[in-house]
Amino acid sequence: MQSNTLTTDNGAGRDASSIFFDKRAMSMNHVNLIGKITSAPRFYDHSSGRRIAQFILATKEAYLDEDGATKVKRHWHRISAWGRWVRVLEEFGAIDLHVAIEGKLATRFYYRDGEKQFISEVEVNDLVIMS
Repeated sequence: MQSNTLTTDNGAGRDASSIFFDKRAMSMNHVNLIGKITSAPRFYDHSSGRRIAQFILATKEAYLDEDGATKVKRHWHRISAWGRWVRVLEEFGAIDLHVAIEGKLATRFYYRDGEKQFISEVEVNDLVIMS
């Protein structure tokens, strides 16, 4: 007979059947966004032979200010995609297209006028057209 007793683990030994885990060993880079494409996707051929699509996704969130009035805050996210998502965006990608994106946050750099420039963007793992 199996025991239904839950026990905590201090990290020394991990029981695969336990719902508890050592949070010190946990790390995740995961982004979920739902919004509208606000710039026409641009397509590039990378030196590695990979084709890349880049666009801006706008999201918004509503909140209450100190007086109880509803306010809306907008955010713009730089998005990059490759593989099958480039083909999808070439065919369907347009300004005001409502999409859900799942991916990871990535930072890269390039040089402009001899100065190092950094860019953070969301790399697409999955994309769903909402409308």
